Amino acid sequence: MEHRWNDGAVMTTRVDALANWPRKNSIWYLLFATACCGIELMQTGGPRTDLDRFGAVFRASPRQSDLLLVAGTITYKMAERVRRLYEQMPEPKYVLAMGSCANCGGLFQRSYSVLKGVDKIVPVDVYVPGCPPRPEALNEGLLVIQKRMEMDRWSERRVKPADELMP
Repeated sequence: MEHRWNDGAVMTTRVDALANWPRKNSIWYLLFATACCGIELMQTGGPRTDLDRFGAVFRASPRQSDLLLVAGTITYKMAERVRRLYEQMPEPKYVLAMGSCANCGGLFQRSYSVLKGVDKIVPVDVYVPGCPPRPEALNEGLLVIQKRMEMDRWSERRVKPADELMP
């Protein structure tokens, strides 16, 4: 965000920077949490690593969320639901994959029913590694999402339709 002050009376900025500033400071996330990563996600919302200081607030509706937080194992049965939730979110939307299971299938990747990474069905912006990742790692992932929101140029953002991502 660039600011130029002319005699203290005028401030100039880009429209993108003006629109991105409130978005990055009020992240409304939709949870799709399973298994042990979901428990670490709950810990992140606790008083020690408070998500509220980032302006991050849990929303129960995908139509009010701008970040889909996928934590844990995703099976093929769940994959259609995750994609549907993603499609219901308004633009611009972001996805954070938390944990080895969401990133690549984790310990269960050899199972016939486990999706080998949530990026097979929705585009992922940030991967948080670990099994399960610590709350501090999720905080770092949220900071990366905030930086992406701040640098986002709406005119250049191209999102693939979810239909192109489904195998």
